[in-house]
Amino acid sequence: MLKHELEAADRVFHALADANRRAVIERLTRGPATVSELAAQLGVTLAATVQHLRVLQDSELVRSEKVGRVRTCQIDPVGLRNAEAWLQRQRTVWEQRLDRLGAVLDNQTKE
Repeated sequence: MLKHELEAADRVFHALADANRRAVIERLTRGPATVSELAAQLGVTLAATVQHLRVLQDSELVRSEKVGRVRTCQIDPVGLRNAEAWLQRQRTVWEQRLDRLGAVLDNQTKE
């Protein structure tokens, strides 16, 4: 795995480690929302919401657009694809290991 892929996965999992940021992601799966709407849902200040959004944008989970004085956010699928790719690689490794363990146990049972 390349270093930049590992760093991208690290950023995604760091972003998703926080309950407020997961709540933002869950909300945005229903459609775009303004920063004010997200702050109201979270029950935190606009400044705190902006900080959470910055982490989510850095991990490519969210993107935003400012029109006039209103910033609207939406899901960015790139970050989720990075996490999904990492998880798939881990799943493949563990499935291979469990298959080998199963074969060893089958051989012991036959003996």
